[in-house]
Amino acid sequence: MNALTNLFNPDCIALDNPAKSRADAFAAAGQLFAKQTGIDSGAVVEFLNAREELGSTALGAGVAIPHGRVKGLKQPAAALIRLSSPIEFAAPDGELVSILIFLLVPEKATQQHLEILSSIAQFLSDAQAREMLATADNPNQVCEQLQNWGTPK
Repeated sequence: MNALTNLFNPDCIALDNPAKSRADAFAAAGQLFAKQTGIDSGAVVEFLNAREELGSTALGAGVAIPHGRVKGLKQPAAALIRLSSPIEFAAPDGELVSILIFLLVPEKATQQHLEILSSIAQFLSDAQAREMLATADNPNQVCEQLQNWGTPK
């Protein structure tokens, strides 16, 4: 079991999303989180934008991990959006971003937040994992890969 095992389900994964900007991608994430957690989608966008103002959450290689701490959230929540067309995200390598893993954590979840972010970053640093995310046909396939990542086969 890894730190991602209980974070993802097929309902929080959107493949080939038509977002054309960071604002569009954040709005799409807000809608996914509103369904998943009941938190207002506009509030989710505010949390994500507040963190992004501190510096880009793009890692390079076409991926980003927008995240934020949310007052009143009881458990961490995650969503994955794969964009149909890459967008500008101020990545350190200058590449456009097409895969975004969003993470919301409770306001006080400092250590847990860092462990989950670390696991997501490790997952996204794996070229095979990125390729799977780029080519997966359905959310169930993505969810299974995320949940089982790092588990010996």
